[in-house]
Amino acid sequence: MHLTINNSPHSCTPAAGQCLRSLLRDQGCYGVKKGCDAGDCGACTVLIDGTPVHSCLVPAWQAEGRAITTIEGLDHPMAQAFMDAQGFQCGFCTGGMIVTASTLTQAQRTDLPRAMKGNLCRCTGYRAQADAIAGIAHVDQAPGQAAAPDAHAVTHGTAPFTLDVAIPGLLHMRLLRSPHAHARLVAIDRTAALAIPGVVAVFTHQDVPAHLYSTARHEHASIDPDDTRLMDDTARHVGQRMAAIVAETVAAAEAGVAVLAPEWQPLPAILTPAAAMAPGAPVLHDKHTSRIPDPARNIVGRVQGTHGDPAAAFAAAAATADITVDVQRIQHAALETHAAIAWMDGRRLVIRSSTQVPFLVRDTLATLLGIAPGDIRVYAARVGGGFGGKQEMLVEDIVGFAAHSLGRAVQLELTREEQFQATTTRHPMQVRARAAASADGTLTALTLHVVSDAGAYGNHSACVLENACGPALAQYRCAAKSVDATAVYTNTVPAGAFRGYGLSQTLFAVEQAIDQLARDLGQDPFAFRRRNMIRPGDALIGAHAGQSDIEFGSYGLDQCLDLAEAALAQDNAPAPDGPEWRVGTGMAMTMIDTVPPGGHRAESRLSLAPDGQFDLHVGTVEFGNGTSTVHRQVAAEILGITPGAIRLHRADTDAVSHDTGAYGSTGVVVAARATELAARALRTKILAAVDDPAAQLTPQGVRTGETLHPWASVAAPGLAVVRRADGSPRSLAFNVHAIRLAVNTGTGEIRTLRSVHAADAGRVLNPMQCRGQVEGGVAQAIGAALHEIVRIDDHGRVTNPAFRTYHIPSWADVPHTEVLFADTHDTIGPLGAKPMSESPFNPVGAAIANALYDATGVRFTAPPFTADRVWEHLNDR
Repeated sequence: MHLTINNSPHSCTPAAGQCLRSLLRDQGCYGVKKGCDAGDCGACTVLIDGTPVHSCLVPAWQAEGRAITTIEGLDHPMAQAFMDAQGFQCGFCTGGMIVTASTLTQAQRTDLPRAMKGNLCRCTGYRAQADAIAGIAHVDQAPGQAAAPDAHAVTHGTAPFTLDVAIPGLLHMRLLRSPHAHARLVAIDRTAALAIPGVVAVFTHQDVPAHLYSTARHEHASIDPDDTRLMDDTARHVGQRMAAIVAETVAAAEAGVAVLAPEWQPLPAILTPAAAMAPGAPVLHDKHTSRIPDPARNIVGRVQGTHGDPAAAFAAAAATADITVDVQRIQHAALETHAAIAWMDGRRLVIRSSTQVPFLVRDTLATLLGIAPGDIRVYAARVGGGFGGKQEMLVEDIVGFAAHSLGRAVQLELTREEQFQATTTRHPMQVRARAAASADGTLTALTLHVVSDAGAYGNHSACVLENACGPALAQYRCAAKSVDATAVYTNTVPAGAFRGYGLSQTLFAVEQAIDQLARDLGQDPFAFRRRNMIRPGDALIGAHAGQSDIEFGSYGLDQCLDLAEAALAQDNAPAPDGPEWRVGTGMAMTMIDTVPPGGHRAESRLSLAPDGQFDLHVGTVEFGNGTSTVHRQVAAEILGITPGAIRLHRADTDAVSHDTGAYGSTGVVVAARATELAARALRTKILAAVDDPAAQLTPQGVRTGETLHPWASVAAPGLAVVRRADGSPRSLAFNVHAIRLAVNTGTGEIRTLRSVHAADAGRVLNPMQCRGQVEGGVAQAIGAALHEIVRIDDHGRVTNPAFRTYHIPSWADVPHTEVLFADTHDTIGPLGAKPMSESPFNPVGAAIANALYDATGVRFTAPPFTADRVWEHLNDR
């Protein structure tokens, strides 16, 4: 077959059934990404004779004689426009989006929701891309607006993601997955699979170590239950991996899986927490570990605590509120699925992975495989989205085992369906929040009762439960509080770490209860919260009384309330016409610890190189969180240089001695704190080297008196420092979301008229980037509130495992959100900064529910609020 790719003639022979996307990647066009292989996401968009198409839908043979243009070969000013507006975060969707945008006519640019409907982004909320298409620039080299260091590579398709590399002799892995929610694998016949040409190995539970571990990754592994084997003889959810085929090609591996002959013994399946805790229910995990609190009742996590006398407070209250909600499963839906490549480099095992936690993966693999941590290297290229889903070890373990066993390179890339069926979701929770107040509006009692569905494995469940209950209660001053929370195993897809780490679920109930209490007392929701919100000097009493390492490094909750209230009052958007439309406003607030409890460590190494550039080595992974920009900005500001003078080396276990990982927004608060300490130490060393403590550091070099010493002349072997940060003490960040919406009582349609988000991020180091993080969190939360749900049938199967049936927000679904920042400066965070990539997600759903109540007088307690569900609920009431 002959075709032209990026103005260069190519001759190749496509495999039977091969799509154009994979053919182009075979030719080295790695800017063509796989996000779905179903024509839903647009990450694989290319031009065929100038027309944009989803290349995953085009049979490769149809490219015969055609001119194909990928993002790498696109010569168009749209790439520069996306750079100037920083129209990306993780960047996985960016190439396809730029290719589509490059073809838009002026008329099409006036209706981007229609013109760009075939291109999805999970990170940004689309505002930055819309600015790029409109030619609105934001990036310059002024302080606080530094461009992302990978901007040019991302917008031109050359930024390497996990699988964007050619490995000689690469083998491919595919997995046999259980069709049963609960079953014993009695036997499996490998004969037919091993007879297929190209199949190299078949692995089952009989071949792997019996070691128990958790897929969750934390600094201290002991906080998670050891309930997982590399491969098990018991399937506990539909989609659990039960055997692995390794072959020379993906096709051979898939053929091998198809002819495996497993023999199953079905076991009783329990699909709800109530059934799991019922007397006589099957015990899902009888493993001998002390970290499952009550295996006989399938309880994997428990949080209980009481402060004061809630019963007496409720009895004496002038008003009470009692809200029970059912918060659904949702998927992370990062456009890059879980993927890894492993190979042997001499005696060392090397793993290139889409992970948020390379160091923690390395350490667990060392234990699992019985080799020294120093004999394993784990590193991440640019990661295509995480949102907590890649704080798990879901592919690295089996790929590392196979490569170590076979001595050859092995690759595993999950399909989009596997991502839904076999990775993790947000924890579905039933939450009951009760609140009481005196007649003057003083909150007197606040209690939580929570049942969380852990799914088939415990991984993050106990920690999520702690975080879900703690800040949700602690953000209010109150004499009496209690919590009774349980996480329960079921035979469903496992739940895990998800943006907000449990807080979005509990706040959905707490903030509705607070709202109801204020309304019943005839008080304004903003004023009621001002009266009862936590303030500096108050004790932090959440699930437990007091948290000794949390301090008020800064406080901006009062400003956030003021900013959101004032902005909402300025709303001039007209409401839709017609008597069936009802308009309402709602708001909610959240508090979050700036670092997860239980330990978080990071190291930074900074040196002045002989060429006059600075080398900064960090462990932090970049997946759209923006830490790469912040690390360079922090070091540059302290050293008096420009960010461009710093070469960043990141996300590699060979780069520094340790980094717990990029989750819970710690890439800024912990890792960049280590960079701040390293930069200050290097500055001191430089001043000592020129023997002038009053010397001035400039972008060109060190000025002593009238003499400028270029950086290259100052460099010396000793001008290198290593500094560490441990994430303690911890500060607090705050967010307030306010919204005005209209709901059609005849159809259930919801339209957003005004969306405002106020954030206390301390000193905002990069306003453009921080604004993008807030917008992305709000957009994802709007999706969770209005569209998204992982549906599971009576057999435990996920029934909507594709973007076509699982609705992540598209351009048309995300309203403009005005982002406002409080003016604070944190005494703990680096250069006064606090994190802002996780917490914006948390209050949005509750604000929407409160606005729906304001509009209709009906409480909506079970998201998502799709039009049919809203209509049905209104008519039921």
